[in-house]
Amino acid sequence: MGEHGIAGYPTRLASPYTFKASPYSSHSKLLELLPPAEGRRVLDIGCGPGYLCQALRDRGYEVTGIERAGWGPPEGANGFTLVEADLETGLPPLDGRFDAIVCADVLEHLRDPLTLLRQLRGVLKPGGRLIASLPNSGHLYFRLVVLSGRFPKRDKGLFDRTHVHFLTWDGWAALLRDGGFDILDVHPTGVPVSLIFPEYEGNLAIRSAEQLSYLFARLRKQLFAYQFVVVAR
Repeated sequence: MGEHGIAGYPTRLASPYTFKASPYSSHSKLLELLPPAEGRRVLDIGCGPGYLCQALRDRGYEVTGIERAGWGPPEGANGFTLVEADLETGLPPLDGRFDAIVCADVLEHLRDPLTLLRQLRGVLKPGGRLIASLPNSGHLYFRLVVLSGRFPKRDKGLFDRTHVHFLTWDGWAALLRDGGFDILDVHPTGVPVSLIFPEYEGNLAIRSAEQLSYLFARLRKQLFAYQFVVVAR
């Protein structure tokens, strides 16, 4: 969202991350897994500018977002609760339990995601679900770049300079299990080609490339998934 968040509200610090609107993206899949439901409570871990918080609020959820001080939207500006906290120091005090917890593109940024996962179990209602999007360091592109002897540092993507953990599917699955979660389902996502070439967004070739990437990801997620969207209990 750059220097501006959603619905015209400015974020206090610019974020390099944007909403991935492609129907094959992790954000679209996350929203698909959380259909409209009045009154159900959702916790958005590392909510950033608040695009998922607002989308979920618009679907009838009671939403709480957690983000570092200065990195989230203005408190209360979009009709959801914002809790400012550094997740590296643990989960902050929260009001009650939640029907669902969303960890969208956040666990890979934490030094100790295992501790956070164990803490999240304590604020999830019985029968509740954890929904997480996780980058795939086993993607063919990632493997070829590393095989060439390079490990670039970029502002976002699979080689995001702020990533602390670079895990394949087996690594993420083990982390979730060690955190006390049973994986119920996993959905692979395609490469967000429209974010790589934003000037061509909506172009037929870009849409076709995203669809083809998604089809390959469904055929063999360990090699072609850009991200994994996991549902766990």
